[in-house]
Amino acid sequence: MIKSFKRKSGISASRVAVRPQTPAYVRWLAIAALILLALGLSWGMYDAGRKFAGFDKNEVTYELDRLSQLNADLQRDNEELRVRLAGLDRQLQMDLVAREDIAKQVKTLEHENTRLKEDLAFFQNLGATPGKSEQRISIGRLKLERGNFPGEYHYSLLLVQGKQRPGDFHGSLEFTINFQQNGKKMAMPLANGISNAEVSFKFYQRVEDIFRVPPDAIVESMQVKVFEKGVAQAKLVQTVNLSL
Repeated sequence: MIKSFKRKSGISASRVAVRPQTPAYVRWLAIAALILLALGLSWGMYDAGRKFAGFDKNEVTYELDRLSQLNADLQRDNEELRVRLAGLDRQLQMDLVAREDIAKQVKTLEHENTRLKEDLAFFQNLGATPGKSEQRISIGRLKLERGNFPGEYHYSLLLVQGKQRPGDFHGSLEFTINFQQNGKKMAMPLANGISNAEVSFKFYQRVEDIFRVPPDAIVESMQVKVFEKGVAQAKLVQTVNLSL
């Protein structure tokens, strides 16, 4: 025991350090300062990196505003172009319709011009031929043509009264269509379906109309009979084949 006491209290005993005690709030303040310093350094590094990468808030806001304005301008321009395109499309449609109408009118005028020339030639020949002038009623320019649709046909003729005409001619026309259907030859009267069946004229009268037959029927010819009013027997009979 004595030896143990001597070891603890003698020269070979362990050294004891005496330090002043630091208050707890000082330690917490130091820790808080270190945390704030670390946060400040972190924010500074983040802000510097963001600016270096081009993500500055003001620049981003400016770029967003610029892109928004550009988008609005493009939408406005797109709407204006859409309106102009719709207007041009309507104008094009109107021009096409007008062009088609003009083409139809030109075709009609050409057809009318050809018909007038043929009528003039007919009247000239009629006046130059004594034999024909003695006949009271004659049929000129008798034509039978296909129409614009399947089963549709168009006919035209010119009734002329010769030089020796005691008065106006009053009568009627009777039409008969000769055609083939299902390999059989058939005939069909058209007197009830023609609006110009009744005729009355002094010098001449043009008669034309359109009639329709079943699409599978093939029209070959048409016969025309001219009757004077009050007379049962036909004054004139003439047949015309379909023009090819």
